[in-house]
Amino acid sequence: MILLTSILAHAEEPAPLVLPIWAFPLIAAVFFVAVGVVTFSYRNVANRHSDKVGAHDGGHGDGAGH
Repeated sequence: MILLTSILAHAEEPAPLVLPIWAFPLIAAVFFVAVGVVTFSYRNVANRHSDKVGAHDGGHGDGAGH
């Protein structure tokens, strides 16, 4: 009976956190901003090489058979 009481007493204590509670949303925000910057860096990539794509498409017909 004493063991059960001891287990129940320790079960009610919350586990200590590794970081302060405000750090978790801050880490998530920094992660999403970093992913957004990486995604934004790929903006307009297809148009940067349109001269190469145009030359490639010109020799392969109009693409009607695809």
